[in-house]
Amino acid sequence: MINRKINFLAQSGLVPESLAFRLACTTEVICRVINGRSLPHALSTVFSGMAFSPSTRGAIQDISYHVLRNLGLVRFLTEKLTRKPPEPLLLQNLLHCALVLLLPENGILRYEPYTVVDQAVQAAASIRTLSKAKGLVNAVLRRFLREQTDLLEAARQRPEACWNYPAWWIDRIREAYPSDWESILEVGNTPPPLTLRVNRRKSSTDAYIRLANSAGIDAVAIGPCAVKLAHPVPVDKIPGFNDGLVSVQDAAAQLAAPLLNPENGMKVLDACAAPGGKSGHMLEMANIDLLALDCDHWRLQMIHENLERLGLKARTKKGDATKQDWWDKKPFDCILADVPCTASGIIRRHPDIRWLRRPADSQELSALSMRILENLWSMLKPGGKLLLATCSIWPEESEQQARTFSARFGAQRLEAPGQLLPTAKDLIDHDGLFYALFKKT
Repeated sequence: MINRKINFLAQSGLVPESLAFRLACTTEVICRVINGRSLPHALSTVFSGMAFSPSTRGAIQDISYHVLRNLGLVRFLTEKLTRKPPEPLLLQNLLHCALVLLLPENGILRYEPYTVVDQAVQAAASIRTLSKAKGLVNAVLRRFLREQTDLLEAARQRPEACWNYPAWWIDRIREAYPSDWESILEVGNTPPPLTLRVNRRKSSTDAYIRLANSAGIDAVAIGPCAVKLAHPVPVDKIPGFNDGLVSVQDAAAQLAAPLLNPENGMKVLDACAAPGGKSGHMLEMANIDLLALDCDHWRLQMIHENLERLGLKARTKKGDATKQDWWDKKPFDCILADVPCTASGIIRRHPDIRWLRRPADSQELSALSMRILENLWSMLKPGGKLLLATCSIWPEESEQQARTFSARFGAQRLEAPGQLLPTAKDLIDHDGLFYALFKKT
């Protein structure tokens, strides 16, 4: 794991607005991800090292996501363009970051090839441990430009390079979804939409679309409260966001609250509640006594902030959903169990997940989820409803889990969508989530 202080960036002499500086920063981000850190954590660490302008922060973040969506391909290219994997890891990832910028997106290059080569060489020269490798960087990138047609054709024959996923991930998707595996992988490589949930206490979908249009933002309804923006914008540019008119929430995630359908006066538990999107949605629907539970103090603060922005209130408590030491022994009418999972259904938002997960993770998380479900089931009133939700597409975390739970506890299964596969169409655009609704009889 990389623990060193990020000081080479400040001492590099590179102009912060230059592509060379942005490549150097992105290289550090990718190194941290490869060493086991999540992408948000890696970005936060790099950004905390010094002051960055909004444009530079945005560019570093954008290139980082782009690299991780194409990591299988650029790893293959680096392997083919060098006799052996170059050392250190920083050099490998600088080549990955530069190579990805030489690949066209939708037929368009982000930068002129000569600019990428020149700035990558400057980035290498500015980093003390890489300064002697600037000739290698120049040679590798120029060779790619000469041989790219043959190299990209060869990449299409290697599954990891063709699809940009670990081989085990590709195999598992193909086994679980033999008719849909290609589309699932393709959707996971596309940037996600910016979807909003309209706060029904303050506005309506039609009214909000008119507000967005008046601000010059194209938007379309893709659900009862879901509005998709034609082009993502910064949160502070979303009309009415700070006033609580809308929240950022995927269209599939907006199905949870209506499935539970809380009614006025009900006592409701949102277990594993952070960051509070589903809690907010339920409170927008009805006047309920909601307890939002999470095991992390910082994540609880996120719930507070989100509900305060929406003008809503709930009880929050720090607690472990596998235990009962936080419970007042008064049963709940409804429970939302958004259980821990591999997050394999939301990788277009988190492209690092595919490279950080391991094959055994789904089984381990399924065991934890079952412990949570068993514990929460004992807290539910007879006649009450429990909603199992995951953002996974692995059957052992979703459908298999639901069937095992229903059989073990005699839970009556009610109508619910089941497995939603990630989809990227104009009016059907959502992540891969799973829902199973149970009634306690």
